[in-house]
Amino acid sequence: MLHALIMAGGGGTRFWPRSRQKKPKQFLTLTGDRSLIQMALDRVEAQVPPERSWVITAGQHKDEVAKQLPTLSADRIVGEPCGRDTAACIGLGAALIARQEPDATMLVMPADHVIEPVQEFRRAAHAAEQLAAEHPDALLTIGIPPTYPATGYGYIQRREELAGRQGVTVHRVKAFQEKPKAEAAEQYLASGEYFWNSGIFIWKASAILRELREQQPKLFAAVQKIADAWPTPRRVEVLKREYEGLARISIDYAVMEHAKKVLMLQAPFRWDDVGSWLALERMHPQDAEGNTVLASHCGINSKQCVIVADEGHLIATAGVENLLIIHDGNATLVADRRDEAAVKQLVELLKKKGLERYL
Repeated sequence: MLHALIMAGGGGTRFWPRSRQKKPKQFLTLTGDRSLIQMALDRVEAQVPPERSWVITAGQHKDEVAKQLPTLSADRIVGEPCGRDTAACIGLGAALIARQEPDATMLVMPADHVIEPVQEFRRAAHAAEQLAAEHPDALLTIGIPPTYPATGYGYIQRREELAGRQGVTVHRVKAFQEKPKAEAAEQYLASGEYFWNSGIFIWKASAILRELREQQPKLFAAVQKIADAWPTPRRVEVLKREYEGLARISIDYAVMEHAKKVLMLQAPFRWDDVGSWLALERMHPQDAEGNTVLASHCGINSKQCVIVADEGHLIATAGVENLLIIHDGNATLVADRRDEAAVKQLVELLKKKGLERYL
């Protein structure tokens, strides 16, 4: 049967100051009336019941997950004692799911993406589940057809096309490429051979565990020990001891780039990883001056800005262009929109200066 694993451990630092340590990006409502993590669970609820839906998050956020996802039981919300990137998260999820159902199929997805329309995602998930049953030794991922030469995404290079399922195109994977320079990204787009790496995966739990055993034996041994201890009083002790000893490594570096059989489904849906404040421009309309405004705003000669504020807080601008102006609680961000990566650097600077109360 199909299980869903939602990865919700990210810090969302590029969305500071709205994204904070106590409530990072995945718990925020950035479009519509549901938070990103709620939208993630909504996306799979028609195919996966709550008893087969899992969330792995930071230990300090377990209560927030339970609050936002009340249909999930407490034993389906797993708190990491520390962040160890996606390989550890996925390995732990696979071990726990396989302990419950050895032949389970897993749908793995981040908690902080926006995907529309939902029915197209479900069609792709159904096709992937069929392919996983037909190719139980394969690792499947979803590639996003690129719409511009993005330098902030990893890429998947396709090989030959296989027979599709549910009207979804399927390819063998030739290679994974890390975030490219601008010139390479232009080449990738022009070739038609490359897709954005969505970070969404489908496979048999046994298949990913086998790959981990071969490629990351230390990680595999650790998650197996945790899974073995899960129904015992030693759960917390073993989880903390084994997890803290793991290296930080992504599933792409750890497994996907070296696996022998990887298939890619071409996404039939629109996808946004909501990686920074500029994502709001793709989710909301702009005013006559090209501003994206989610605030009470009064402006003169203000163009191409993203302006966000708490309800009841006025942002007034004059003679400004290309800015991020974000007010939230006790902090305000003003940044050049062309240097949005600096937001993450600012968060690190706040830590160095002992200003953690603003994080």
